[in-house]
Amino acid sequence: MLRLTCTTTRIVHPGSLCRVTSITGPCDPNHRSPTESQLFKSIAQFCAQLAPGVRRRKTSLFKDIEHLVRLAVVMAIALVAFVGLRALVVPHSFGQYGHYRGAAIAEIAARPAAFAGHDVCEACHTDVVDQKKLGKHVVVPCEACHGAQAKHADDPASVKPSKLDTAVTCARCHEANSAKPKAFLQVVTADHSGGLACDTCHQPHRPRIEEASQTTPATERKK
Repeated sequence: MLRLTCTTTRIVHPGSLCRVTSITGPCDPNHRSPTESQLFKSIAQFCAQLAPGVRRRKTSLFKDIEHLVRLAVVMAIALVAFVGLRALVVPHSFGQYGHYRGAAIAEIAARPAAFAGHDVCEACHTDVVDQKKLGKHVVVPCEACHGAQAKHADDPASVKPSKLDTAVTCARCHEANSAKPKAFLQVVTADHSGGLACDTCHQPHRPRIEEASQTTPATERKK
């Protein structure tokens, strides 16, 4: 390795005489002083140490971008899957007339009627209509207790309504419940009837018991 040396001349003036002294030492190729050379060396070392950090930050930045790209791809796949699943599950007529299926109206209209309506019932059972007019059950539709009877109305001879269990049917409305209006007639059926069916004492179409008819059982009065 080539080692450069430089000679510096120092002139000393002791009194009136001049003396020249030569000093030989390492020489900076750029002719810098030793202090200046040390400063540049320090800066070069700092840059050398800083460079790997910059490279690491750039690499880290690219890694973060890679994660974001992966997340974006996953979200895009999820969005496509959601749109596809919605197209398969949600009916095509949904939202046609509002927030429900537009085709539901036609589907319901196409179903056979289950209820005949109280007008149809009263057209045949005029005797029951006369009884209901005498009591508070006049406002109760026939099928509220007897159930849907459209099939019976279409073929009365073949389709016969089943006899109601009044202990169950009457309790649906008249069983005591604190949520019901106080003016509405309520009983605790277990204590009130003693296990008997309601129509043992009451005529269902006119449930009020009259003094004149108390001697006659309700099952006979219905006949």
